[in-house]
Amino acid sequence: MGLMELILTVCSLAHPGQCDDRHLQFASQGSLKACMFNAQPYMAQWIGDHPDVHIIKWRCAYPGKEQESL
Repeated sequence: MGLMELILTVCSLAHPGQCDDRHLQFASQGSLKACMFNAQPYMAQWIGDHPDVHIIKWRCAYPGKEQESL
């Protein structure tokens, strides 16, 4: 089982122009495309812990490589 990185672009609810990327790593056996489909439960859990921001986009990459998947 390898590591996959879910990269979330989040923006502050109080200041919508303040956005940044957050990197979450998790174990995965799938491809980058499979990560995109399986990311939603991870995002839901993360956003539940961070109610002051909202996710505007996300992508998957292998750790250390910010290669956007299609």
